[in-house]
Order: sequence, then C-alpha cells, then structure tokens
Amino acid sequence: MAFRLIPREEKFYSDFQALATQLQEGARLLEAMLAPEHPVWDQADAIKRVEHKCDSITHEVIQRLNRTFVTPLDREDIHALARTLDDVMDAIDAAAAVIRLYRLESVRFGARELAQIITASTAQIRPALDALEQHKGLITHAVEINRLENEADRIHQQAVSRLFEDEHDPIRVIKWKETLDFLEAATDRCEDVANVLEGVMVKHG
Repeated sequence: MAFRLIPREEKFYSDFQALATQLQEGARLLEAMLAPEHPVWDQADAIKRVEHKCDSITHEVIQRLNRTFVTPLDREDIHALARTLDDVMDAIDAAAAVIRLYRLESVRFGARELAQIITASTAQIRPALDALEQHKGLITHAVEINRLENEADRIHQQAVSRLFEDEHDPIRVIKWKETLDFLEAATDRCEDVANVLEGVMVKHG
C-alpha cells in the first residue's frame, strides 16, 4: 500500500458535485421560466441567486487550490473543471436575464425545447463527476451530453429559420435571435464540461 506523507485534498470532488447540483437547479428554474405561454420574468431573480452560489463555490475551489499541496487531479484540470462548470451557470443566467430584459411576452418555438435540453444536459453532469471520482462509466455521460448538444444545434437552426420566416418586426427578430443564441450557448458550455472530463479521464487512464 502506498504511503503518502502529505494527505491528498479530496474535497474538490464534493465542491464539483455541489456545483453540478446548482446547475441542475438553475436549469430547472430556466425551464420553469419558459414553461408557460408567457415567460415568468421574475424567475431571473431566482436564477441569479443560484448563479451567485456557483460563483461562491468556484471562488472557494480556486482558494483551496492555491493553498493545497497535493490534489486529486492536476491543478490545471481542477481549474478548468471549476471554470467550465461555472460557465454553464453563467450561460443559464445570461439567457434568463435577456428574456426579462427584452420583456418577451410569449414563448417561440425553440426556446422551451432548448431549455429542456439544458436541463437534460445538466442532469448528466453530476453522474459524470461521480464517474470521474470512481474512475468508471464517465464516457456514457460525456457521449450523451455531446448528443444533446448536437440536438440543440438542430433545434436552434430550425428555430432561427422559423423566426426569420414568421416574424416581420425587425426588433422582435433581434430580440429572439439573441435569446435563442444564449439558450444554445448554455448547451455548448455543458459540452465544454464533458470535453474537460474526457480529457482528465484520458490523462489519468
């Protein structure tokens, strides 16, 4: 049995899992925001509170990284994972903020569907992190996140196409195009997490 003079700091995994839990909550709130015919603008406040929680956890991860000698993963991987997880919540928050900013009064095709994909993607991140800690089963979750991102691309293209065909007010076109872009970007950020996880898995065998 290997002897380690200086103990390895393993709390990073629990911090990552806490971040993943917050991502699921933020995605759930975004989906609820877009579930009715009229978007629930006030959900942006609840989403912002979750975003602040993620910022606090991410800050603690970086602070711990700076004072920890032996870490369970390479330092650059811990930093990249914390950053990409936080980026997912930032993207969710940005989407919610623009929906309220533009006072969008009805939900167009694509918005609700993309929010559902964001929820499905964040639901894969927590078990993917568990799989990383257990050194098995990660690829299944990473592949599913990639599949969901491809589906989001397809829906985004369809939604933008319909927007240009159906909407004749250029201001509404601009508002909805930006909103759809923000929603699709959240799925891209989930894929970034999956890519980081796959890179860590390859590095550590």
